[in-house]
Amino acid sequence: MAKQPMLKFISLERSMPTKRDADQRSQDFHEIYAEFAKTKAAEQSSRCSQCGVPFCQNHCPLHNNIPDWLKLTAEGRLQEAYELSQATNTFPEICGRICPQDRLCEGNCVIEQSGHGTVTIGAVEKYLTDTAWENGWVLPIQPKAEREESVGIIGAGPGGLAAADVLRRQGVQVTIYDRYDRAGGLMTYGIPGFKLEKDVVAKRIAQLENAGVQFVLNCNVGEDITFQAIQGQHDSVLIATGVYNSRDFQAPGSGAEGVVRAIDYLTASNRKSFGDIVPEYESGELNASGKRVVVVGGGDTAMDCVRTAIRQGAMSVKCLYRRDKANMPGSQREVQNAEEEGVEFVWLSAPKAFVGDSVESVLVQKMRLGKPDASGRQSPELIEGADYAEQADLVVAALGFTPEDLPTLWGEEALEVTRWGTIKADFRTHETSIPGVYAVGDIVRGASLVVWAIKDGRDAAENILETFNSAAVLAAE
Repeated sequence: MAKQPMLKFISLERSMPTKRDADQRSQDFHEIYAEFAKTKAAEQSSRCSQCGVPFCQNHCPLHNNIPDWLKLTAEGRLQEAYELSQATNTFPEICGRICPQDRLCEGNCVIEQSGHGTVTIGAVEKYLTDTAWENGWVLPIQPKAEREESVGIIGAGPGGLAAADVLRRQGVQVTIYDRYDRAGGLMTYGIPGFKLEKDVVAKRIAQLENAGVQFVLNCNVGEDITFQAIQGQHDSVLIATGVYNSRDFQAPGSGAEGVVRAIDYLTASNRKSFGDIVPEYESGELNASGKRVVVVGGGDTAMDCVRTAIRQGAMSVKCLYRRDKANMPGSQREVQNAEEEGVEFVWLSAPKAFVGDSVESVLVQKMRLGKPDASGRQSPELIEGADYAEQADLVVAALGFTPEDLPTLWGEEALEVTRWGTIKADFRTHETSIPGVYAVGDIVRGASLVVWAIKDGRDAAENILETFNSAAVLAAE
C-alpha cells in the first residue's frame, strides 16, 4: 500500500523559509525570506489535513484550490500543482509574497485552530510559481483565435492586469492606459522591494506585452486623453484606477516641511531602487537617512514606511497608532518583522500638532480604548493631560487612501459614485451606471488587498466576455 503523503501535522512542526537576519536584511531592499527547497516544500505541504470543508480555500478571495495543490506538492508533482494554482490566480507568486495569509488562508487553517500551527500556504504558493518560471512551465499567452472586440482598461495595477490576462487569453484586443511610466500600479511603486522584488512584477507585465496587450503609459485620463475618447475606441471600458488620494493630518502644523504622504515617500524609494533620478530623494525631502522618523498609522502601508525608513538609514523610527497592537489592521507578521528590524511602536497614541516650520517634533496625545465602534473594534478615547512631545525630522502620514473624484476629473457625470466617492458597480457583473463600462478593485471597494483586485479583475473580464458572446449570438441570428 502506498504511504499516505498527507496528514503529517502531528509529527511535523510548522516551518517557514529561512528569514534573513534582521541586521543583514535591514541594509538592503531584497526580499527577507529565502526560497523553500523542494524537500522542505513537500514536507510542509504534507502537514495539510485535507479538510472536507477547507476553510483556507473558503477564506481566500480567489477560492484557490489550496488543499489539492498542497497534496500535489507533497507528492512531488510540482508542475501540476503550479497549473492548479494558476487556474484560479493570475499572479500566484505575487499573492504568495504579499497576501496577509495570517488574516486569510493561513489564519483559517483548521490545524492552526487545533494548536498545531498553520500550513505555510503562502510560502508554498510562492515556491511553486518561482519554480514554474525557472523550469519554463509558465507558458506564453496564446489565444486560439483573435476576436474583433476590444477593451480599454484604465489602470495597470493588479485588477487591470488580471482582467487583461483573462481577456487576452480569449483573443480580445486589450489596451491598458496608466498614469505612471511603468505598469504595475502599487505593486511597482507602492510596495517595497523587500516584500515584492520588482522583477517578479516585470515578468508578468512582459508576459502580457508579449501576448499583444498594448500599454499606453504616462497617460493621465482627463488630461492626456479623455474618458470619452477611450470609450469611443473600445467596445467596453474597465476602470481599475485604484485609490490614490491620501488622507491628510487635520492637526495644526501639518503643512510643515518634513511632513509627507506615504504614497510619495514609498514611490520615491521605489523609483530610487529602479535607478531613476529622484530629486525629492536626493534633496532629503523624501529620504529618511540620518533622521528621526515618525510614521503615523497602523495598516500595511505604515509597515512599509517604517521598514523603508530603517533601510534608508534613519537615526530612529517610531510608529504611532491610536489603538493597541491587537486592534491594528496591519499584518501581525509585518509588525514582527518591523520590530525585529528596530522599529519602535508607540501604541494608543495620535498626533495632536506638529511643531516647527520645518518639523522638529510631534505633540502626541495618549489614548485609551473605550466601547466598540461600528466595526466591532474598541474606539480610542483621549486621555486628558497626557500629551508629550516626540522629536522628529520626518513625519510620514500613512492614514489610508480615498478615491479621486473621477466623474469631475473625467467630465463624466453619468458615472455614479457612492457617498464615499467609490464607483457604484454591480457586485455580480461589475458593470457601472454606464452600459459597457465596468469597475474593479479599490476604486469600487475602497482601499483593500491586491488579492481582491485580482479577483474583481478576473470576474469582470468573464462578464465582459459573456456580454461579447451574447452579442455575437444575437448578431448571428
